[in-house]
Amino acid sequence: MRSKIVDLTLPDEAVAGLGTRPFGIYIHVPFCATRCGYCDFNTYTAGELGTSASPESWLEGYRREMSMAASMIADRGAAIPEIDTVFVGGGTPSLLGAGRLVEVLDIARSTFGLKADAEVSTESNPESTSPVFFDKLRAGGYTRVSLGMQSAAQHVLATLDRVHTPGRPVAAAREAFAAGFEHVNLDLIYGTPGERDEDLAASLDAVLEAGVDHVSAYSLIVEDGTAMARKVRRGELPEPDDDVLAARYEMVDARLRAAGLDWYEVSNWAKPGGECRHNLGYWDDGDWWGAGPGAHSHIGGVRWWNIKHPASYSAALADGALPVGGSELLTAEDRHMERVMLTIRLASGLPLADLSNLERSAAWQAVADGLARVADDQLILTDRGRLLADAVVRDILA
Repeated sequence: MRSKIVDLTLPDEAVAGLGTRPFGIYIHVPFCATRCGYCDFNTYTAGELGTSASPESWLEGYRREMSMAASMIADRGAAIPEIDTVFVGGGTPSLLGAGRLVEVLDIARSTFGLKADAEVSTESNPESTSPVFFDKLRAGGYTRVSLGMQSAAQHVLATLDRVHTPGRPVAAAREAFAAGFEHVNLDLIYGTPGERDEDLAASLDAVLEAGVDHVSAYSLIVEDGTAMARKVRRGELPEPDDDVLAARYEMVDARLRAAGLDWYEVSNWAKPGGECRHNLGYWDDGDWWGAGPGAHSHIGGVRWWNIKHPASYSAALADGALPVGGSELLTAEDRHMERVMLTIRLASGLPLADLSNLERSAAWQAVADGLARVADDQLILTDRGRLLADAVVRDILA
């Protein structure tokens, strides 16, 4: 299987700024044991891949991509930046096993160098973890684990096609803490068809019982092309209700904040010091190299993305080519628009100085409407404004 490869051009000013902003590495592991009905990520089961790709071929491709990335930066006369954050996502990275995940980190460390205080995260499915798994990860240099919980209600997990048992995420979080991890995240999804208020309350009880320092909670989105979208189209499942989603978000926010986890991004809550630095790099115009099939990258206003299929990805790298499927040079207008869209979602807020006179007028109207407030010349969403963040962004950019 072959996909078209495009050349990647990084302007001098893009690479010259490396090291002046946070620099992260995102590593996409495309393997999953099963496909969840709601998921539209670039993932593949063993049955879908057959013999066309394997963890071994993926790992060799990743090794080559990291080497080529560092060479490209060095060839432009720029210093190779040390890594501030690493995030291994997917897919289900824990399917690689602890040994391969440590090798993944070792490759990044030996190619770019890792800062002494670097944050190193991996996503994991609770069912493919164990105390030994976490012990090896921690000894290998990982500092943070993100566990997919979604819900503590069995019937909600069944609707989502999740395979883990309801109590396993809490047990996995405790195992991670016992292995020496200080930072553990649990992911929640709310608004699944059939979910009741008491189901979400039980999920929040479980999260708080686990004692994690970070929670990500997302409303269910029915993505086109997924098994869940087909069920909704056939009338087997109802569409998520916007009013229900808003009420569930308020429930999540109230419970987490009462327990000492404050929101720092619209869908993310953390105890002090538990914020995900890697994701903050995305939201605050940082630089990152995305390695792996379908991974996206951004350096100095240039964005590109890798070809999606694991076999095509590995084949391109075996031929000596970066597996770039497309790229774009962001204009000043593009970058401004994205800064407004992303920064407004942060509890730290959007600097009013970044806005034009017309945009500031719209921002002050959001304040008058009770959707935002201003503190230290930063526009910060109110609790109600977080429910309508997209509308606030549209009004400002209009």
